[in-house]
Amino acid sequence: MENATGKRRRSPWRWLLWVPLLFVALSALQVAVLRFVDPPTSAFMLARQGEAWRQGDWGFRVAYDWRDLEDISRYLPMAVIAAEDQNFASHSGFDLKAIEKALDHNARGKRVRGGSTISQQVAKNLFLWQGRSWLRKGLEAWYTLLIELMWPKHRILEVYVNVAEFGDGIYGAQAAARSYWRKDAARLSAAESARLAAVLPSPRRYSASRPGPYVQRRAGWIQRQMRQLGGSEYLEQLD
Repeated sequence: MENATGKRRRSPWRWLLWVPLLFVALSALQVAVLRFVDPPTSAFMLARQGEAWRQGDWGFRVAYDWRDLEDISRYLPMAVIAAEDQNFASHSGFDLKAIEKALDHNARGKRVRGGSTISQQVAKNLFLWQGRSWLRKGLEAWYTLLIELMWPKHRILEVYVNVAEFGDGIYGAQAAARSYWRKDAARLSAAESARLAAVLPSPRRYSASRPGPYVQRRAGWIQRQMRQLGGSEYLEQLD
């Protein structure tokens, strides 16, 4: 009886050993499915909708309308690469040189800049919450590894330009193009794409449709970087 009782008391702790394995399996399944299935929403979209409802704004609706990469102007993926992750084609999810540069930049008291790659931002936007805790950073690294292992670069970029927030509650290329310029994402110009990429660090603070001095300067720099990277030919490097 004592043995049996002891076994019964220990069994819940044995089940806890399966929790990490279950998380690994479920997270891998999530990423594998989204390799082929276009995400109907994201963690950030759900969080923004929930925030609006908590504030009593029951009429708020997230703007999101998926478009395949082939149906989006090639200027936009080039603009986000130029602005956010110029080593996107060559790194494996983490750009250590960019992280080092960002730390040095921030240490000198300049405008705070992150070193996250596009792959890391996809992981964060799709699956996680906003914040700076070590737990969230660890989960971001794990999902980034899974994404890089399971998705081709083409798919990572396609998901990013569809789930990135380009304005308050405006997610993805098509929603941004329709909201700001009443056109489809396929017709975005180089200048419009650069302005969208320019607001990515703070899409609720800056406006792509009514750009202030910072967005104008940033967009001009992004367009120069797009040309230096080789324009749309850069995209041919992606698998």
